[in-house]
Amino acid sequence: MASLKDLRNRIASVKATQKITKAMQMVAAAKLRRAQTAAEAARPFAERMSAVLANVAGGVSGSGAPALLAGNGRDDMHLLVVFTGERGLAGAFNSSIARLARERILALQAQGKTVKILCVGKKGYDVLRRQFASLIIDFIELRSVRVLGFDTADMIGKKIIQLFEAGEFDVATIFFSRFQSVIAQIPTAQQIIPAEIPAQAEGGSLASYEYEPDESQILATLLPQNISVQVLRALLENQASFYGAQMSAMDSATRNAGEMIKKQTLTYNRTRQAMITKELIEIISGAEAL
Repeated sequence: MASLKDLRNRIASVKATQKITKAMQMVAAAKLRRAQTAAEAARPFAERMSAVLANVAGGVSGSGAPALLAGNGRDDMHLLVVFTGERGLAGAFNSSIARLARERILALQAQGKTVKILCVGKKGYDVLRRQFASLIIDFIELRSVRVLGFDTADMIGKKIIQLFEAGEFDVATIFFSRFQSVIAQIPTAQQIIPAEIPAQAEGGSLASYEYEPDESQILATLLPQNISVQVLRALLENQASFYGAQMSAMDSATRNAGEMIKKQTLTYNRTRQAMITKELIEIISGAEAL
């Protein structure tokens, strides 16, 4: 049985941990509001960009379609761009994204495809390299980035385009967590090369425009920007999801620490009472023996 000193040390240790988890919960809650606002603001822009591409792409067909839109005609090599957090203590946030990527990797390998992985975020890299170290071609760490903005997304987008132009892959898919609420983050896979054009609404029609310059030249500019926009959306969604998951995880940790403190305190009091009772019995027995 643990001594009273050991029990006091355990209680003090759990209380210190509880203070840390409570502070982390409050920090995550404060950062979540800004991250959620940024993620929600990026959604309409990304969706509208896709709608504009769909409209412009409607006037381009055949050999005139850029490779970023129509692809290179093959799907043998796949690039998976996995966005995760730089830090842990966020519940299943990082592992759920890595799990979705792992399932896609195994499915593609079962089809005989070649898979390459670009990790954005340390935690995803740490998880995936245990099983797929040979498939990881690069790792981008964003720990030093204070504020996620278009510059960061554009850097990643340009790197993806450079790999595509160098013939390193045929199809690119990004993996991230779409923020829904504090307790719900949805792991999501989105193909960005070739660009996925949203389907035309049933019974509706896309507006007809005349473009100057022609559609091919407009697409040559819009498609690279679209990749950066989709990457930015993934980064912002991930950031909001991370803080939401961390806030929820730290709240659970704080409550669990409280329960543990109660149990340890009860054990401490019972042990202390038992020792006092034992000492009293010994004193009384000694007095009666005299």
